[in-house]
Parts: sequence; structure tokens; C-alpha cells
Amino acid sequence: MVIMNQRLCGLLVLVSWITSALNSWLQSLKMLQLSFCTDLEIPHFFCEPDQVVHVACSDTLLNDMVMDVTCVVLGGGPLTGILYSYSKIVSSIRAISSAQGRYRAFSTCGSHLSVVSLFYCTVLSVNISSAVTQNSRSSTKASVMYSVVTPMLNSFIYSLRNRDIKRALRRFSEKGHQNPRF
Repeated sequence: MVIMNQRLCGLLVLVSWITSALNSWLQSLKMLQLSFCTDLEIPHFFCEPDQVVHVACSDTLLNDMVMDVTCVVLGGGPLTGILYSYSKIVSSIRAISSAQGRYRAFSTCGSHLSVVSLFYCTVLSVNISSAVTQNSRSSTKASVMYSVVTPMLNSFIYSLRNRDIKRALRRFSEKGHQNPRF
């Protein structure tokens, strides 16, 4: 509560919004400089900048460089913060005297770390694979993983840790077993 106060939370949200808006603005301005051939279809479920750049008819070297730099800065910065936080968390968990307390703490951290790993691995696979190959099907699957599945997983994992949600799920599953509809 001392470090993470309401003012800092508001500042973090504001910085996140401004950074996202500036990145979108930069990517859009770089796209406006490209020329595109007619009758092109992007084989994706949303217009990811990398996919749009690869269907351009003009030189995309500068766009690729800008995307690579923003990927490293906007992806590497948070990843560094996450790894630093986890190093502090692990050292704090190791100081817990009870085995049950350590287990619960590692359990919570493990589920979060698995979602973070899933997010970063799929984002990296999309960015690296699009630079190497043009396999749009696997790129689309990976994009769905990091843009749709990981946000759902995060809320699902933390809601399952809530006792009320667990109790409601247990009651729901018991009702389903008592009254099978088919």
C-alpha cells in the first residue's frame, strides 16, 4: 500500500494509454507512406501491422526497422520488469517458513508466470516467424493465443482462486449431475 498507492496506479494507467496511443499513431503514419497493390487480402483475423506491411508493394525496410525497435522497447521493457519482480518475489517466498505457505505462493506465481510465458512466446513466434516465413495460418493461431486466449486465461485463473467462484462452480456441477438434461 505504501509503494502501490492510488496516484501511482493512475500514473501507470496513463503512461500505458499514452504509450499505446503513440505507438498506434507511429505505426499508422508509417503505413500511410507505403503503397499497396490492388485486390490484396490479409489472411488474418485483424490487421496486425506486420501482416499489413508484408503485403505492401513498396520498400518496407524502414517500417520493419520501426516495428522491430518498438517491439524490443515495448515488449522488452515490461518483460524486464516482470523478471525483476519475479526475482524479488522468489527471494521473498524463500523466506516464508511454512512449506504450505511457500506452496501457495509458488502456486499463485506459477499460474501467472505460465500466462505471461504463453503471451510472450506466442508474440515472439508471430514476430519471428513472419520475418522468416509467410505461414499465415500458424501466425493467425499464435495471434489468437496472445490477443484472445491469454486475457481470458488471466481472469479465469484468478477467478478460480476465489472461494466464492469455486463454491458456485461446485454447486453448478453438482446440479448438472443431479439433473442430466439429455
